[in-house]
Amino acid sequence: MDSQTSQPSQASQSPHSFQVDLRGLVDLLSHHLYSSPKVYLRELLQNAVDAITARRAEQPDAPALVRLCAEDGTLRVEDSGIGLTEEDVHSLLATIGRSSKRAEGLESARSDFLGQFGIGLLACFVVAERIRVVSRSARTPDVPPVEWTATDDGSYRVRTLPPGARAEPGTTVYLEARPGAADWLAGERVLALARDFGSLLPYDVRVGDEAVTDLPAPWDRSYPGPAARRVALARHCHDLFGFTPLDSIELNVPLAGIRGVAYVLPSAVSPARRAGHRVHLKGMLLTERAEQLLPDWAFFVRCVLDTDSLRPTASRESLYEDETLAGVREVLGERIRSWLTGLAAGDPERLAAFLSVHHLGVKSLARHDGEMLRTMLPWLPFETTDGRLSLEEFAQRHPVVHFTRTVEEYRQVAQIASAQGVGVVNGGYTYDTELVEALPSVRPGTVVAELDADTVTAHLDAVDPAVELALSAFLGAARAKLDPLGCDVVLRAFHPLSVPALHLDDRAARHEQARADAEEQADDLWAGILGSLRGTAPRARLVLNHLNPLIRRIGSLDDRELIGTAAESLYGQALLMAQRPLRPADSALLNRAFMGLLEWATHDDPPEEGHR
Repeated sequence: MDSQTSQPSQASQSPHSFQVDLRGLVDLLSHHLYSSPKVYLRELLQNAVDAITARRAEQPDAPALVRLCAEDGTLRVEDSGIGLTEEDVHSLLATIGRSSKRAEGLESARSDFLGQFGIGLLACFVVAERIRVVSRSARTPDVPPVEWTATDDGSYRVRTLPPGARAEPGTTVYLEARPGAADWLAGERVLALARDFGSLLPYDVRVGDEAVTDLPAPWDRSYPGPAARRVALARHCHDLFGFTPLDSIELNVPLAGIRGVAYVLPSAVSPARRAGHRVHLKGMLLTERAEQLLPDWAFFVRCVLDTDSLRPTASRESLYEDETLAGVREVLGERIRSWLTGLAAGDPERLAAFLSVHHLGVKSLARHDGEMLRTMLPWLPFETTDGRLSLEEFAQRHPVVHFTRTVEEYRQVAQIASAQGVGVVNGGYTYDTELVEALPSVRPGTVVAELDADTVTAHLDAVDPAVELALSAFLGAARAKLDPLGCDVVLRAFHPLSVPALHLDDRAARHEQARADAEEQADDLWAGILGSLRGTAPRARLVLNHLNPLIRRIGSLDDRELIGTAAESLYGQALLMAQRPLRPADSALLNRAFMGLLEWATHDDPPEEGHR
């Protein structure tokens, strides 16, 4: 066919069919590839932007305009781009999924761009039942315009138009809505989608008379000073994400082709929560749910950025996991790390405000990063027997930094250890044990030791042997009563005086008790197996405080049954003080002891004076 003629050829007039199952393709696009029909507008904008970019590569002074007009279930998108010839139409619109390696023509020019014109345009069938394209090539302006019309049954027609049908180079796309999809082509929705997708596009894009682009980006603008910049970025974050950030972190990485900002969340979030970040690719919004953009530890920020280096997936709604993305992730993580160290060096008030909310994220980073741990050591808060302190301050106060691995163990010993002058860090919270154990690596000479029941008992004062011998009958009765519970009874003197008894055990003792409980309830076979696993771990112990007046009075009893009831009561009270979870046997013991004490207190015949 002579492409110079202004009359449509017979070949152009005859209907053609797409070289794919169009209905199947639309189903694939709408249900499997794209997350929402709204992406049709992104594809139209991308086609227009790529066409303008291609034209400006050859004609730098060419106009750069994209105009959208929506009315009555139709949408018109016009651009001043490179335009199409009839050959381009057949090549780019009719054949879907073909990869051309030609070094000439429009396909080669588009190889460096984000979009793929054919698949991008056919994606509009998700919302349209008919698509019409009128285009005039800027490369061959003497060639008349070409019209391509396609319907959702998979057929299309191509014809050349009179020269006056389109005077200037460029392309106009007309969409007619599918039944039930007219809302997607309504003016207000088109404007909202265009602004969401195209606010950072480098060209003049408008819906009717409304501007879509908003350049320069907030992070690229000039401000009177740092405070004004911080306020402006905070307003941008609120408009974009719906929260006012604690702070803003610049993400300017020219070598990686990245410009943007990370906003620090104002409230704590779970480390398991993956934040969604907004990523623009060459100005076009690619995704607002990019989860793999930052290291896992940086869960306390939300990012918005523009890049020209990252690779999109087939749907262009997420990022392709490759070496480039891994490198960008590392660089962005380093920027956030540098921001933290900068706060530590020059703005302790802002750092303290940040750590009061997000200390968990910094601890997650510090456990794998010795330099970050060293930097944050004076700032990271830990629960200790001296109050909420940093490890640095705590280590300065105590020659040995004792810690527990669980919150349960800490609650069990904290009050007593503090009274004895033993400093203990609660390592039961996320990452805390790892950080305490890493302390000597960044603070040479620091002694770190896990606190166990033997260590606590060793710090309690022993009772005079003569006194303990005089109380041997009392102690024997108490031990006999608690022996079935796997608990020994010892007598010590310690502060505070208000604590009558202390329940101490360790993980090995709890494991042995759990094994014994399981053995008791198992059948003969399993009982034998569990019995063979019996360990030599020390048993739990109930430490009675000889300085406590109540213990002294109970020690004077000579009623063996009453001593047993008192021992059970002290055991149950010590469990509750330690906030230990109660086993069924422990609950039964508490009920039994309570009822026994009530019965003793309301007995008709009061006990003799010596029994009081």
